[in-house]
Amino acid sequence: APVAVYVHGGAWVSGSKSSGAGYLEVGELVKRGYVVASVDYRLAPTYQFPAQIEDVKCAIRSLRARAAEYGIDPERIGVWGGSAGGHLVSLLGTTDARAGFDVGAFPEESSRVQAVVDLFGPSDLTVFDTPTAVLTGARVFGATSRDDPVLTRASPVTYASRDDPPFLILQGEKDTTVPPGQSQILYDRLTAVGVRATLVMVKNAGHGFTPVGGPISPTRSELTTMIADFFDEHLR
Repeated sequence: APVAVYVHGGAWVSGSKSSGAGYLEVGELVKRGYVVASVDYRLAPTYQFPAQIEDVKCAIRSLRARAAEYGIDPERIGVWGGSAGGHLVSLLGTTDARAGFDVGAFPEESSRVQAVVDLFGPSDLTVFDTPTAVLTGARVFGATSRDDPVLTRASPVTYASRDDPPFLILQGEKDTTVPPGQSQILYDRLTAVGVRATLVMVKNAGHGFTPVGGPISPTRSELTTMIADFFDEHLR
């Protein structure tokens, strides 16, 4: 079976594998025949970056190592996540072993994935300058200034290359926590290097697709269908 892996949000400091904006997709994906895995990762400020991406990459390698046990196809792994989880799945999609995040168990396995759904995740931390982001830069990434090299290292756009998997990027147009510009930057960078990417700006949607000023469009159920259809297209 193909695999869909969920990575939760929570500003890298909170949340769990049984919660978050993207958790709503689990039922639909199971119904369509996917093996769904939902993963936890070490949280800041106790564990600063790159602990989070190291753990998520280790989870992908673990699934590949146990593919026969779980009855899954190790060459058909898709990932989706919201907010901080969107950032982490975007890093999964854009980085390979050369980025230095593949540490820990199952070093012989690859952490590359075949499809990515990013729900309003930060993509370029060097220009992620909301009040929340400035605080997060120190707590999560240990950044001492806006031009700290760690923010470049932690940004998915830094690693975009032609061999990255297809991306579906969903972003609320009225999101003030992760501004729409972050998703636009990622889309522009991916398409510039030849990656197949789709960007959907969700009308009247704030962070987490919360309605702002009217019903969101596409609706939340339509977004679920869009995500599942995207995985069907690229993992079936």
